Amino acid sequence: MAPPILFIPGFMQPASAWAPVADRLDEPTVLLEHRQHWFEGRLAEIAEAGEGAILAGYSLGGRLALRAALREPDRYAGLVTVGATAGIEDPVIRAARAEADDRLASWVEAAPIEDVVAIWERQPLFADQSEQLIEDQRAGRLAQDPTELARVLRSAGQGVLEPVWHELLTLELPVLAIAGARDEGYSSAAQKIAATAPDGRAQIVADAGHAAHLQQPEAVASLIAQFRAALDA
Repeated sequence: MAPPILFIPGFMQPASAWAPVADRLDEPTVLLEHRQHWFEGRLAEIAEAGEGAILAGYSLGGRLALRAALREPDRYAGLVTVGATAGIEDPVIRAARAEADDRLASWVEAAPIEDVVAIWERQPLFADQSEQLIEDQRAGRLAQDPTELARVLRSAGQGVLEPVWHELLTLELPVLAIAGARDEGYSSAAQKIAATAPDGRAQIVADAGHAAHLQQPEAVASLIAQFRAALDA
């Protein structure tokens, strides 16, 4: 029997953000709705829900899935990341990012969620997304709690987490790293993940940016289906 797939959402996303991909795949699939809003709490949720599953995470969810897989590789069947990296290696750049994320967290927890969402959805990372796609995501973002978002930023932001590239060298779990072709930085990260993990591969999705699973859900679903089928062969 094919292993289940546990879908892990990105920052400021509900579990349903993965539905366009999950709905195109055969069961079993599980959309993880986070109840914990700090790094260790979310890893515990992944461990509980993901026993025997392929972990599939987007952006922040990809960072969490990667670290969950490194911590307990025997617990999971495989790992898929979309728009994710194994960390910022340069300590100066990482420290600057941590400081920036802390400032952002301080603003987020004090601001109305409407203001937080308005700023977040207009950042350059999402500049290639259509107005309709941005609008489709808005309700899920507006449902977030600013205090919880700030806590996630402070405990699981890219500047806070140590890079884990060296740990990838010994990860025997099958890994599929996906990125959108227009998302150059994360495309490079996906290729590096694939080159570093012993059983890693990368797939770059055409006509997509950072959120390839939302911009090209059929293509991403097909890649994940092929990945799962290879595990079950």
